[in-house]
Amino acid sequence: MPISYTIARMIVSLIDFYELLIVIWCVMSWIPANEYGMVQDVREVLGKIVCPYLDLFRRFIPPMGGVDFSPILAIVVLNFIQRGVYYLLI
Repeated sequence: MPISYTIARMIVSLIDFYELLIVIWCVMSWIPANEYGMVQDVREVLGKIVCPYLDLFRRFIPPMGGVDFSPILAIVVLNFIQRGVYYLLI
C-alpha cells in the first residue's frame, strides 16, 4: 500500500471523528444537565473542541429562531475537505 493512501485514510478518519464530535456535542446540547454533573463536564470539553470551528460559521449564519444551523454547514465543509484530501492524495 502506498504511503499516500495511508496518510489519506488517516486524515479521512480524523475528519470523520471530528464530525462525530460535532454531532455528539449537538445532541448533548438538547440534554438538560445540572451545573456540576458529568454531562455538563463532557459538554464543556466537547464545546472547547468543536466551538472554535463552529464559530467560523456562526459569523455567517447566526442562529435563527433558536436553532443553530452552523453545525450543518460545518459538517458539509468538512465533507468537501475530506473528499478533496482523499482525491489529492490517492
